[in-house]
Amino acid sequence: MRGECRLSDVTKAYLSRFHYILDDMIEGMTTAGLTDSISHNFIVQMIPHHKAAIEMSENILKYTTLVPLQEIAQNIIAEQTKSIEDMRGIESECGEHINLSRDVQLYQRRVSQILHTMFHDMGNAAVTNNINADFMREMIPHHRGAIEMSKNALQYDICPGLHPVLNAIITSQQRGIMQMQQLLKCINR
Repeated sequence: MRGECRLSDVTKAYLSRFHYILDDMIEGMTTAGLTDSISHNFIVQMIPHHKAAIEMSENILKYTTLVPLQEIAQNIIAEQTKSIEDMRGIESECGEHINLSRDVQLYQRRVSQILHTMFHDMGNAAVTNNINADFMREMIPHHRGAIEMSKNALQYDICPGLHPVLNAIITSQQRGIMQMQQLLKCINR
């Protein structure tokens, strides 16, 4: 943890839960059972990613009184719950969509780079007693990771049912990043 100030008990409780969720997400994403299907691999790695966003949002909702941040967190929960349901609905069918070995290797190499950056940026986000700002500094790289993973998958031959899911992830998480960046500017004034 960086920072010169002494952390409050509330901040410590918030951060303890955040790091537990982050570690669980890293475990889920890095140990997912990968196959020769890019569509399957995207789904099994994105589901733990989305679950973490939901849990992180529930965590901040226990502590924040900032109404715009409550709305952002509630939107994350709703959108990512729906996305998980959509992915589970197509998981079996999409798992049968097989790719060339070379494409799977290229796809997964890029995913590894994206995950490395995302895990690093989330784990090293600035820590302060302003948990509202802390949450957004943690969630922005989380959203960026989902956007980059979705754009990466769209470069390959994937299950047709996955296309709308990927486009929805890109759209909703770009919007979320913009909202959080604007809110960060307001609360950091």
